Amino acid sequence: MHGTIESEKAARQRAAREEAYATPLAQFHPGAPRHFRDDTLWPWFERLRKEEPVHYCTNAPIEPYWSVTKYNDIMHVDTNHGVFSSDSTLGGISIRDAPQGYDWPSFIAMDQPRHAEQRKTVSPMFTPTHLDELAILIRQRTGKVLDALPRNETFNFVDRVSIELTTQMLATLFDFPFDERRKLTRWSDVATALPKSMIVESEEQRRDELSQCATFFTKLWNERVNSEPRNDLISMMAHNDATRHMTHDNLIGNIILLIVGGNDTTRNTMSGSVLALNENPDQFAKLRANPALIDTMVPEVIRWQTPLAHMRRTALADTELGGKTIKKGDRVVMWYVSGNRDEEAIENPNDFIIDRARPRTHLSFGFGIHRCVGMRLAELQLRIVWEEMLKRFERIEVVGEPKRVYSSFVKGYESLPVRVS
Repeated sequence: MHGTIESEKAARQRAAREEAYATPLAQFHPGAPRHFRDDTLWPWFERLRKEEPVHYCTNAPIEPYWSVTKYNDIMHVDTNHGVFSSDSTLGGISIRDAPQGYDWPSFIAMDQPRHAEQRKTVSPMFTPTHLDELAILIRQRTGKVLDALPRNETFNFVDRVSIELTTQMLATLFDFPFDERRKLTRWSDVATALPKSMIVESEEQRRDELSQCATFFTKLWNERVNSEPRNDLISMMAHNDATRHMTHDNLIGNIILLIVGGNDTTRNTMSGSVLALNENPDQFAKLRANPALIDTMVPEVIRWQTPLAHMRRTALADTELGGKTIKKGDRVVMWYVSGNRDEEAIENPNDFIIDRARPRTHLSFGFGIHRCVGMRLAELQLRIVWEEMLKRFERIEVVGEPKRVYSSFVKGYESLPVRVS
């Protein structure tokens, strides 16, 4: 990266550190989206891990919430489903309750036994045998996208590579009309957008666009439910007893879950991998010298990026965690992005090291019953894109500041200017 970008980043991080350590803990709002947009979240979570790893925030424009910031405490919450609920009727999986009218139930926002019943319907998509078949298609498409990139001129990697490849994959998984696939990207962005993100101009616009999404997928559902079973996610749900008779809201909830899960996480880690290797040129040199290190680089970049910064639960009973009493009904936020930088669980967690001994020690996919159903597909896509980029490009240079998403849920990028040679 250019020296000016590096020096500006260093100055921003110094200022953030001073602010985080000067602010009383009682005034902390670690979920403030500005920290994530500006990439200044790190000292806030570092201080919480050191001084108050289970922290109660009352200083936010949303309802008070608990922040759980250390790896083992997050694991405790994520695997203790009897005490910590994901249910959409209690608030769901995000720090902010879904706006009224958008609290569509999906299997990630359900407790047992309904969660497992619905999740099982789509899991055949991600079996090793099917992934082997998808790998051939992913490699063909990746080569085509990379070969079409301009050489020695600046372009937006997020749009030209990350979004394009993940959206092509999503269209395949849904058997969605391929020439209309960018609708999936837009609906994913709209579904997770905060009011100040400028992705939508009003709640009315969000309602209209998600209503179009619901209409489009209802049409696809009706076609699939009335035809022979096929190997796509909609058909799998349409022909399984656990999901065939879902309410309309449940159907749309699951569709949006699968869109966001298949779009945001992979696309933002793909972009993040380019940024990480630019910020750590020694690691890029290591990868160049030994491309087999892609196998350990992929889980390392998933940890380093943490594409979904948190998941939220709601306490079903009074309980104790980290010496604090959490009351029934309290919202509890597991900061995966902080647990992935916990010095007590991961050695040198702030460093990007592509040949870590245990690179899969991370929280980015969650744990327990809600562990990401598509995690192996995400890893496969990342592995292939890097195998193909190393074949084609001597260098993938970041030539400007990334523009990050205004969100403390989706940790990602709107743009990343790069040049390839």
